[in-house]
Amino acid sequence: MQTVAIHTRLKAEAIDEYEAVHAVIPPELDSALRRAGVKSWKIWRSGQDLFHWVEVESWDAMEASLATEPADIAWQPRIALLLEAGAGGANLPLVWELPTRPAQL
Repeated sequence: MQTVAIHTRLKAEAIDEYEAVHAVIPPELDSALRRAGVKSWKIWRSGQDLFHWVEVESWDAMEASLATEPADIAWQPRIALLLEAGAGGANLPLVWELPTRPAQL
């Protein structure tokens, strides 16, 4: 299982539309994501900045699977219109996380 963090940025005028589009994603897209190995995909927004947290069996396998999925092929251009130019997803490297066990004092 992989955890992937992604940053994207919305056009200022697209915030309301982006949230409306994501209120309910198409059932066929939901199914395509699950078939591609996505276990969870969460998106937080701060102003125009979007932060995605994706838990997936394999990011590379997911991308390959979605490349031929009609639901995702239709979805991507729709969402791309709402993002700033050149604001494709940038994977964020993990810098730090709280250890599962506390440090010994």
